[in-house]
Amino acid sequence: MKNYKITVNGNVYDVTVEETTGTAAAVSAPAAVAAPVKAPAPAPAPKNAAKGPEGSVKVTAPMPGKILGVKVSAGQSVKKGEVLLVLEAMKMENEIVAPSDGTIASVQAAVGDSVEAGATLATLN
Repeated sequence: MKNYKITVNGNVYDVTVEETTGTAAAVSAPAAVAAPVKAPAPAPAPKNAAKGPEGSVKVTAPMPGKILGVKVSAGQSVKKGEVLLVLEAMKMENEIVAPSDGTIASVQAAVGDSVEAGATLATLN
């Protein structure tokens, strides 16, 4: 047997290693077979693609989630702080509000849509 002192991250360990004289059979793992690589399928059109003309102010999703309600429609006037959509994220309902006064130019999300963080939900003029 051999004794060693090993230092790992400032901690000192005393290690004893036993030597054996027997022959160990070499164990070989089967060679991994590479799977054929398929060409990626074309990406589907995003669910929240623009539905109508875009406005100058974009209202985006602050987090990924599911749209539970759409409270406005294109052409509707809104005031700053008015609820535009309801987004469910982590089992909580989050109200997405208008960042400024304006008119809804387009609504790009529908009830039931899953959206990613940063996805455009609506636009204002």
